[in-house]
Amino acid sequence: MATSTATRRPPRGDGRVALMAAAIRVGARQGLRGLTLRSVAAEAGVSHGLVRHHFGSRQQLVDEALAHAARISVSTGDLEPGTGDPADFSRALEDIVDEQPDVQAFQYEMAMEARRRPELLATNHAIYEEYRQATQRELVRMGLADDPALAHAVFAMLDGLVLQKVLFGKPVEPAIEWLRTMLKALQAAEAAPPA
Repeated sequence: MATSTATRRPPRGDGRVALMAAAIRVGARQGLRGLTLRSVAAEAGVSHGLVRHHFGSRQQLVDEALAHAARISVSTGDLEPGTGDPADFSRALEDIVDEQPDVQAFQYEMAMEARRRPELLATNHAIYEEYRQATQRELVRMGLADDPALAHAVFAMLDGLVLQKVLFGKPVEPAIEWLRTMLKALQAAEAAPPA
């Protein structure tokens, strides 16, 4: 007997991740208004009860899906490669937008929705802070000053470029390469002996 699509379960152990991925796809396409436990269940091909079992509430699902999207972005976008070499910094940023546009679109959808729904603000703030801190750690590895303002400025540039890539599909690698050149110049200035 064939299993109904509506009650098919993801492989054991992958359930939460599969449901978060479904939430990201739904949120990227329909925004927060379309992201319900039922729409995620339909997208994942599982029962509504299974989604409720894993997350309990829509807010919990949104929070966890947003954190999951950020983990994907940080790890695959080379925001923090750990090498301290500006050439490696954000090496795969354009690729992640091309390969996983829903991950980025979902984060922007939720960030903009936080303007109207304050319950999303804390989660969005925490995720942006995680990005900023990852950027700051990598800048320190490059030998640059441990400066939150510098990390904020560098991450804001990357964030804006990713948003433009999501919206317009235009290549952003030339601008990222310019940023790497600027970071190399800052590295050289930091390493130069005082005059």
